[in-house]
Amino acid sequence: MTSTLSTASVHADDADLTSLGYQPALHRKLGRYASFAAGFSFVSILTTIFQLFAFGYSFAGPAFFWTWPVVLIGQLLVALNFAELAARYPLSGAVYQWARRMGGELVGWFAGWFMAIAQVVTAAAAAIALQVVLPQLWDGFQLVGGDPAMATVTGAANAVVLGAALLVVTTVINCLGVKLMSHVNSIGVTCEIVGVAAVILALISAAQRGPDVVADVSVVAGSDLGAVGAFLVSGLMAAYVMVGFNSAGELSEETKNPRRTAPRTILSALIISGIGGGLMIITALMAAPSLDDGRLATEGLPYVLTAVLGTFWGKVLLVDVAVAIFVCTLAIQTAGSRLVFSMARDGKLPASALLSKVHPKRGTPMWPSIAIGGLAVGVLAINIGNASLFTTLCSVCIVMVYVAYLLVTVPQLLSRLRGDWNRVGQTMPAGLFSLGRWGLPVNILAVLYGALMVVNLAWPRPEVYDPSGENGLLLFSAPLMVGAVLLLGLWVRSRKSLSVPAA
Repeated sequence: MTSTLSTASVHADDADLTSLGYQPALHRKLGRYASFAAGFSFVSILTTIFQLFAFGYSFAGPAFFWTWPVVLIGQLLVALNFAELAARYPLSGAVYQWARRMGGELVGWFAGWFMAIAQVVTAAAAAIALQVVLPQLWDGFQLVGGDPAMATVTGAANAVVLGAALLVVTTVINCLGVKLMSHVNSIGVTCEIVGVAAVILALISAAQRGPDVVADVSVVAGSDLGAVGAFLVSGLMAAYVMVGFNSAGELSEETKNPRRTAPRTILSALIISGIGGGLMIITALMAAPSLDDGRLATEGLPYVLTAVLGTFWGKVLLVDVAVAIFVCTLAIQTAGSRLVFSMARDGKLPASALLSKVHPKRGTPMWPSIAIGGLAVGVLAINIGNASLFTTLCSVCIVMVYVAYLLVTVPQLLSRLRGDWNRVGQTMPAGLFSLGRWGLPVNILAVLYGALMVVNLAWPRPEVYDPSGENGLLLFSAPLMVGAVLLLGLWVRSRKSLSVPAA
């Protein structure tokens, strides 16, 4: 009986997809938890806070905690708008599809283009994080030999080897089908959630001070950047972390009952990540052996965890962090491959005929996964001898994610102002996620937040883009890179004979 109901549901979902202009080709295997896991693993708070805690603390001290809820609220405004779009357009390549249907072909193409480039670089950035973890577990993982520190020649080269190996594995998993990918991802996310809960409990039990530690603004007051400047820079840590929650939407055509499932999982992935990450930050500040010995600003969360957990449990946690890095890389590559597939299906990319192919038995777009994996390995090569340049590139790719988000929320706002949004809503099934009368103010605030964040991320600060002070051109790497990607996109689009897209 259950199987019959499930089959009937899939048929109804496929009929719904047909009404949006596409014939079903991907296998619809994902339930609610697997959909949630796609977004949660992309954000991957255990991975990103482990890496970036020191960055935030170094600029604003304990008070940098307050940048976390600010960014969470801002991203929640964006996610609420995305949830409405996921209910209306449950399609693979969500950012591209949403922007195209709200703003037209040109806007949609560039939203997809910026997001695809950003996901290639983000996949490389996630994969390279293994260098921070694996050599600490066992020195045999330092295959190149020498110093494992990321800033050294041997550490940077070994990071490329480990990252490339991880990308090969995630590519194989993605090529074998969404069912295997979802099983691996769901197991990994469960391990990460357990790890986050264990870290929070361990830090609370070892607390040396109360939660009022976040009211300590002494570092901010003494900052050369000034109080506002210090908060703006330290806030980039949260901005780097809380992206990718839209991944549940990217997998809509492989999700059961996506009109209802995707909006919920987009929001839950962000909210749970936000709450869990905030608790990790505040409990780490409460449990840190010292707030002013300089180690929190250089070593960050690993320093606190080593002091609290000791060597054995610290290594157990490192294993969990390695699992989180693995599923984070897998989720980013999966989301990117569906975006490329969706654009290729509409004839919007070079080699569209190849990139839009779906394996008849596995029901997965293999070539987009291979393309994303191969390009990410190529990006990794920049890290050899240029670790600072790779870090700059990662910062720039986050700017492109926020630009892609704006290319969705701005046309969505214009649609509301024109009155088109309500006319679309009249054809929607009843009971789907909707902001109702709150839609317009939430959309306006999401656009304002996104625009301010793009400016904050791209601002030419030496602390972010040229910390060594050796290359002044790097200060302007964000606007220059965004401009270069824009020009490259114009060239690619002009040379590609675009087919008429599906309705």
